[in-house]
Amino acid sequence: MIIGEWKPVAELVETLRGRKKVLVAGCATCVAECAAGGEREVETLAPLLRMGLKKKGHDVEIVTHTIERQCEWEFVEELEKVLGGVDAVLSLACGIGVQAVAERFQDVPIYPGVNTTALAIREEPGLWTARCAACGDCVLGETFGLCPIARCAKSLLNGPCGGTHEGGKCEVNHDNDCVWCLIYERAKARGAVDSLIEVKRSKGWSSSSHGGQKRMLREDLRS
Repeated sequence: MIIGEWKPVAELVETLRGRKKVLVAGCATCVAECAAGGEREVETLAPLLRMGLKKKGHDVEIVTHTIERQCEWEFVEELEKVLGGVDAVLSLACGIGVQAVAERFQDVPIYPGVNTTALAIREEPGLWTARCAACGDCVLGETFGLCPIARCAKSLLNGPCGGTHEGGKCEVNHDNDCVWCLIYERAKARGAVDSLIEVKRSKGWSSSSHGGQKRMLREDLRS
């Protein structure tokens, strides 16, 4: 899922200074799961913003509303009914949701309240780790379901670097397991270590973010 975290409240207060009426809009899916943008977080942030702005000498009316997903147009439409008199929207969605709301309501300033961090999995309560870089050229079938692009600090495709620490830890961040050590152990358990000897093909980066905006088109769904 997409994960993120609140921007610092002080930063949000500065962003909203001078506004008279602000809508804090939540998203009840990904960012709700990581406790950054669901209904509970919206209702928690609103009074903090109100108090922060008041301390700066700004009285502001803050209204709140949470929709199912800010990245799908039919749900985004629901915000229209709560936009009356609003002169700014603080979106607690991921960057995709913020852009969707900004595209639909172009006459109202839309500000992000969340820093979008990664595509991640919840390891345990309160801990999410990135597992996918959304690079557009997936190699998981060759690496036994472990992503070396997202989970290796150097995104190496042909085995570990020479700096792997004792115990299989990354030299860049000793708290992280070397993903190539994990790949090797998984390959060994399957009796397929020899497959790791083959030099991997050069990765196609044209579909990564370096190639600009990414698109996925399914003609069979366009009828």
